[in-house]
Amino acid sequence: MARMMKVAIVDDEEDMRQSVSQWLALSGFDTETYDCAESALKDIGADWPGVVISDIRMPGMDGMEFLKRLMSIDSGLPVIMITGHGDVPMAVEAMRMGAMDFMEKPFNPDRMTELAKRATQARRQTLESRAIRKDLASGEQIMGRLIGTSEPMERLREDILDLSQADGHVLIDGETGTGKTLVAHALHATGSRAGKALVSLSCAAYGEEDLAAKLFGPVADSGLPLVEKARGGTLCLEDIEALSPGLQARLLTFISEQGSPAETRIIAICNQHGEGQTLEDALRPDLYFRLAALKITLPPLRNRGEDVLTLFSRMAEEFSDEYGCEPPELTAQEAAQLLQAPWPGNVRQLINVAERAVLQARRGSGSIASLLMTDDDDSSTPAITTEGKPLKEYVENFEKMLIDNTMRRHKGSISSVMDELCLPRRTLNEKMAKYGLSRQDYL
Repeated sequence: MARMMKVAIVDDEEDMRQSVSQWLALSGFDTETYDCAESALKDIGADWPGVVISDIRMPGMDGMEFLKRLMSIDSGLPVIMITGHGDVPMAVEAMRMGAMDFMEKPFNPDRMTELAKRATQARRQTLESRAIRKDLASGEQIMGRLIGTSEPMERLREDILDLSQADGHVLIDGETGTGKTLVAHALHATGSRAGKALVSLSCAAYGEEDLAAKLFGPVADSGLPLVEKARGGTLCLEDIEALSPGLQARLLTFISEQGSPAETRIIAICNQHGEGQTLEDALRPDLYFRLAALKITLPPLRNRGEDVLTLFSRMAEEFSDEYGCEPPELTAQEAAQLLQAPWPGNVRQLINVAERAVLQARRGSGSIASLLMTDDDDSSTPAITTEGKPLKEYVENFEKMLIDNTMRRHKGSISSVMDELCLPRRTLNEKMAKYGLSRQDYL
């Protein structure tokens, strides 16, 4: 279990603390134990990298007051309460106050491990979303893999910042592999609900009966349905087009009952339409117009120009670090092939091509062209668009990528870049100014 976060175990009974800690440690968790809430509060602050398991009945500050204090410090912190049989109503009240879940004594160790896994996953997602929000606010390394300087990407970032401040529901559309899920997370992370729950569900992953139970209840393990878990935060529904007419009606009722502004924001993601069908055709009109009041359509990779080379370069470097080898060096012809490819799988496809290019380079064989071959009609021809561009544009795109890669590899050392590219300082400075590259970005 890689990179597990901390689990703070708070209980005044030493035997209970140690048994929970030992079991979770054997399951791969990094545990910390506290004999009272007061001592735990000395260590747990906003953005604390972990989750909390706490008994409800403790001397001094009890579990309910401890929960209130934790929620005031960081409302996105997952807290799991331990209860005796008679404390179940109190545990239900704790969940209304913000607790993630509760375990009743004597509890099943496997259920405890499963709850701890879910809690740490939720915590990691919250902290990553906050990091994305900070990136958006500062303009640095924006939204992880949603990188690029093309006009469509600049507009996308502006749309995210604008729509994140609104209260309306959002519909995200776009071709497969364009990053719709990441945009949904960015919308949540940069809005007023950033510290609240972000609950995601793929509507295509379950049958109608299971999907109805997960969304609206009753839930088999007596947990809360997702509309309750997301209350006050964001409910992200992927593959919204897979909802049956009956569930579309129930979702519309849920939206209508919330009023305006909505307590829970819904971000709906459409991943595919039927043949010759639009999303408006796939959803009932009243639900579509409720969800599409605010809409983002992600740009396909083939419309993003030199972003293709930037993304390929970044992904190739990441995979080279992972596989312990040097990144492949593109020729001008290979750069042109990447720019001309239609990329039906968009960024997801480019990531796959970058990884395979690194593996090919490590073996000392293969080419970019071979990775871009189509197999639709067994023609074995490179998958390139029929719409050409001027040679000058290909050359400039390749030149910018080459300087950018070299500057990053040498961490902004102008002299090292001049030596490797055999360029005089004046020429390098002119080209960097032409392509909007700044030495400060590489230091």
